[in-house]
Amino acid sequence: MTGVRKRRVWAAAALAAACLLAGGCRAVEGAGTAQDATDSGGPITVWVDPPRVPAVNAFQKAFPHIPVEVNTINGNVGSTELQQKFVLFNQAGKGWPDAIFFPSNDDIAWATSSKINYARDLGVDLAEILAGYPASVIDQCRIDERFRCLRNDAAPDVFWYDQVLLDEWGYDPPTTWEEYEALSLRIAAEHPGHLTGFLGDAYAPDRYLWSSGCPTNDASSEKHVRIALSDERCVRVQQLLDRLLTAGALSPTGIFSPDAAALGRRLVMSPGAVWWGNFLFRDTWKVPPGRITAGKPLRWSTDATPMTGSEGGGLWGFSRHIKGTQLDNVLTFARFVAADPRWQVDLSVGLPGYKPLQKPWLAKQKQARYLADFDRAAEAFVFATTIVRPDRDYTRYNTGTVWTHTITPALTSDKPFAAAWRQFGERLTQEARSFGYTVQSS
Repeated sequence: MTGVRKRRVWAAAALAAACLLAGGCRAVEGAGTAQDATDSGGPITVWVDPPRVPAVNAFQKAFPHIPVEVNTINGNVGSTELQQKFVLFNQAGKGWPDAIFFPSNDDIAWATSSKINYARDLGVDLAEILAGYPASVIDQCRIDERFRCLRNDAAPDVFWYDQVLLDEWGYDPPTTWEEYEALSLRIAAEHPGHLTGFLGDAYAPDRYLWSSGCPTNDASSEKHVRIALSDERCVRVQQLLDRLLTAGALSPTGIFSPDAAALGRRLVMSPGAVWWGNFLFRDTWKVPPGRITAGKPLRWSTDATPMTGSEGGGLWGFSRHIKGTQLDNVLTFARFVAADPRWQVDLSVGLPGYKPLQKPWLAKQKQARYLADFDRAAEAFVFATTIVRPDRDYTRYNTGTVWTHTITPALTSDKPFAAAWRQFGERLTQEARSFGYTVQSS
């Protein structure tokens, strides 16, 4: 398995020496409680994006004796604004939130870097919570053998499809990527105007490239990454997408674009995260109940083991800079947002990452009677949480942002996908280098 989470711990002495050569810097500490930790006496500060505000509200209702100051932050994926704030907090020696829901999963890379080193190691204090996660759900929170975050919900990709349309047209849902391509081309020819996927959003490389094992975020250390779009696992995706775009099967815009609701109601099938069911099909695109269901993730017929990608399933991080009662209250909050049904079952739209709550969440979803074949979908959801490809790391550069800055504008301007793909690879490498990575391209 690749990735910094499986690699050695970087030498603190070497980093300290580098700091001295650079003219001095703050003391280097491990991932536990920092030397500058303070205790407010109880109140905690929590930073969340708008969809996670109900989690904080539910916590305040459940624990009214714990004072909470809530700050709603920018939820834009790939924003550097948040990282810049943490740089200033480190310089000032104060200002860090006690708990944060990172807008982008890639934020955990800078939050655990030797430069910022904000997120605490949860391995001891929350061992019982961590043990409740499926390994493939929590694995990307394990960085240098320390657990530096908690996943909110499991967001593996499954295969969504409109069962009513497939039955009406006499098609069987595909189970492999090769079958998906063949059926997409047939639908594009026989039912023009219907779609079999979205390609223009920041999650597109997760559901297509990650699921194929394409090395775009293969980090071997804090400063070394492999980006190799010439790899066969990338080439097969590039060729598949090129053919489907040429046939008009895919939308060049994304799942959050202004026209996505209208397009979503014409979507026949697509790989997509578990949360697509509630958040997109039901609440955003307003697809009527009884039409949509999900099957197990698509697999490449040449791969020995089925694997899937993941879209989001956001990460909670917690500060190293606190101790005492303040830390105790933050750990209470951490247990709540990760493993309390009052948030994860009653209010969250996504399948809980914490496995003991997955069955109660699924039981509640079944009662809603939205999906056409709920039992099939539920089986797919649980199965997908066990096969997320491990060989992709969260990095300081954001692949989804690079995708939307290269692929999306090219496609919406009717430029060839091959040219957009080359630009994506070049820009991705440039972006990685700008964040200090040495890039291996083979």
